[in-house]
Amino acid sequence: MIYVVKFQQFPQLFKSQQKEYRFEKCIDCENASIQRLSFKIPKMATTTATSITHLVAVSTTLGCSIIQSESFWTTSKMKKKTLSLKMSGARPIAALPFDLSPPPIDHDLLETVKSVGAEISDDGVIETFNNDDDALDAVENGVVVVDLSNFGRIRVSGEDRIQFLHNQTTANFENLCQGQGCDTVFVSPTARTIDIAHAWIMKNAIMLVVSPLTCGSITDMLNKYIFFADKVEIQNITKQTCLFVLVGPKSTQVIENLNLGDLVGQAYGTHRHYSVNGMPITVGVGNIISEEGFSLLMSPAIARSLWKTLLSQGVIPMGSNAWEKLRIIQGRPAPGKELTNEFNVLEASLWNSISLNKGCYKGQETISRLITYDGVKQRLWGICLSAPAEPGSLIMVDGKKVGKLTSYTTGRMESDHFGLGYIKRKAALAGDTVVVGDNITGTVVEVPFLARQSPPLKSSSS
Repeated sequence: MIYVVKFQQFPQLFKSQQKEYRFEKCIDCENASIQRLSFKIPKMATTTATSITHLVAVSTTLGCSIIQSESFWTTSKMKKKTLSLKMSGARPIAALPFDLSPPPIDHDLLETVKSVGAEISDDGVIETFNNDDDALDAVENGVVVVDLSNFGRIRVSGEDRIQFLHNQTTANFENLCQGQGCDTVFVSPTARTIDIAHAWIMKNAIMLVVSPLTCGSITDMLNKYIFFADKVEIQNITKQTCLFVLVGPKSTQVIENLNLGDLVGQAYGTHRHYSVNGMPITVGVGNIISEEGFSLLMSPAIARSLWKTLLSQGVIPMGSNAWEKLRIIQGRPAPGKELTNEFNVLEASLWNSISLNKGCYKGQETISRLITYDGVKQRLWGICLSAPAEPGSLIMVDGKKVGKLTSYTTGRMESDHFGLGYIKRKAALAGDTVVVGDNITGTVVEVPFLARQSPPLKSSSS
């Protein structure tokens, strides 16, 4: 078994053990002398536990860091293979076969961004970098990074986790494999919407990203539905992890610069585990607002350094105020606004998150009945407005109430006004004119997030 270790100090400590260790010349990194050490474990001590324990002990003593480890066995003898890691302007990132385990919280990201002028709310949310217009422009022409660490992360583990979430949400988890992901919806027994969750299927757990508004209630709800014989554990890991998302057409270039090009072109939800400076990070394709871009889940201990690395790649930071504008313009429904007990999952047009063929699950009977009898009476639309409007305002056509405005925002220009709202199916279509509130003119439009949704074929497996 061969291990590769990098270290910067105390090479003289190995002089007495030249038979056990061999130095190899390595590239210069950040103007520091880095050497590579091939560490040979005697054949009699090549169990995984013994090797890793020994190596970690050496690492702790000397300040070394493990780049990568791997066994190389054949039927006749052990073979050595050289391990190498491509270097870029960013710190090296090497793939490691681990499953996310929540690390202790210890970071100073908020202090870092505050020192450069960011405004932070009392509950620790980065509201703005005072660059909202530039950040929204970068979504279309460059790339932004958003700290979504205030969003909930729920870890579902245990032998029955797949079947459990399969029964509790709308997506077909039984068709997914390790390393894949999907969007799924938490609904009430009558299919009223609670929240959309972005799910990653890991080796030993499923990780869910949910709204900060619903994380606590969803955690409680899932625990409520665990029966005595179920082998399921629910863990809220929000405070033990950080979440960044990259949005914009140049996000792919950034990922390639970080030596993560193997994710480029992969399906939405595909994710892989890596290590940065010995700390775990999971990177996935897409984010909660778009199938393009990437999501990065990490230990808080490396959040600050990773944030700086991303900015060094030309990424523009975006605060929560601009993110909310982007959410509305993109048409992504949010709890407490578009996702409430007032509307069902089909009215929210969340077709891509629903399986019609997986059997019984919470809300399934109502959903099936709505589809069978064409019972969806309204749907969510984008609305270009002539003036500011209050969420909750009535939407009218020919003097008749046909819907309700659920979200409102200004655009990049102060004269731009945009909203989301539910409108009765037969009352208006894209391009039609409506009246919102006190004689505010609106034009019904498609929005990107909802335009990607399409009703699944009943004959297909989903």
